[in-house]
Amino acid sequence: MRLDVEKIRNDFPLLQQRVNNQPLVYLDNGATTQKPNVVIERIKQLYAQHNSSIHRGVHWLSQQITGEYEEARGIVQNFIGAENSHEIVFTSGTTGSINAIAFSFGEKYVREGDEVIISGMEHHANIVPWQMLCERKGAHLKVIPIDDQGELIPGALEKLITSRTRILAITHVSNVLGTVNPVKEIIETAHAADVPVLIDGAQAVQHGNVDVSDLNCDFYVFSGHKIYGPNGIGVLYGKEKWLEEIPPYQGGGDMVDQVTFEKTTYNQLPFKFEAGTTNYIGAIAMAEALKYLEQIGLDPITEYEEELLGYATSRLEESGDIRIIGNARKKISILSFLIQGIHQYDAGMILDKLGIAVRTGTHCAQPVMDRYGIDGTLRASLAFYNTKGEIDRLIDGLQRVKEMLG
Repeated sequence: MRLDVEKIRNDFPLLQQRVNNQPLVYLDNGATTQKPNVVIERIKQLYAQHNSSIHRGVHWLSQQITGEYEEARGIVQNFIGAENSHEIVFTSGTTGSINAIAFSFGEKYVREGDEVIISGMEHHANIVPWQMLCERKGAHLKVIPIDDQGELIPGALEKLITSRTRILAITHVSNVLGTVNPVKEIIETAHAADVPVLIDGAQAVQHGNVDVSDLNCDFYVFSGHKIYGPNGIGVLYGKEKWLEEIPPYQGGGDMVDQVTFEKTTYNQLPFKFEAGTTNYIGAIAMAEALKYLEQIGLDPITEYEEELLGYATSRLEESGDIRIIGNARKKISILSFLIQGIHQYDAGMILDKLGIAVRTGTHCAQPVMDRYGIDGTLRASLAFYNTKGEIDRLIDGLQRVKEMLG
């Protein structure tokens, strides 16, 4: 089934505007995706007609919004193939989810001399929380190295795992390289040594089907704003076993069962990890975004984005003086690159004047830049509402950059 891309583009009002008197070409989807009308209208409707604090009141508004919030949890459960809805915890985003596990799992299971393993292609959000844990506990952070193509070095993980390894945290897809890691095989390797695995899915869930039950991961995390939903909302999937055993990372309303000055007992899952008044509007609107994607079809989205990636890669390679960073055999539609002799910030500013939005800098992944001996890249990240015509605009813009600064 082919996507009707022009029809899809009409669903996204931001894409219709002009920037610097030029039609906008938005190629910064790895940072955040745009929102379809159904999500925008859903947010407006919720605030205008249904707003009330969840789990708090016996009145009609509270009961109604509570029902929609829990329905949203079920939509997320089905979207990622979780076994139980109570294994879905709403958080502030991927970063919030990783910090929650780094703290809660770390408090329960990590001791001095233990080890945490991550990879060399992680976003800072999947580095710093584990560093903080290791500093707090006297543990050691170990890193799976990557090769020149942007792939994990085969066999490196097996050599890093020891009897002191307590958890492995790894990205499903690199936000810089576009590399799709073989996470199912990685999970099998870790589980063979009784090591649980957290998968950072922030750059994966919007590009294809994710089934956490099939992957058999212990934790899976992602953000609403990267999957065409609102900011400030995210998901922490955790196997029931782990969520029951680890302590909550925040205290306050809704996560409690009984409170006295002597002792507090905690609520059942998933509320044990949802302290305070959560972003219920965001959760419901994110579920609306997931329904929108399912209506279009994740398989056609994947197929079309692969086509865009192939086209953009060929155009960049043939344009000359371009170095692509990350050439993994399996990638999603992210292209990080450099123009010979031109700084990425200068190039990005000129592209902006031409109405083309790309990302410049280290992309919150400085260790990746250090691995390749660079200080940053230009990054074009493509979504299913982008077109080959927009890629042509990017190539023309890069030629203009080279003419001006080369």
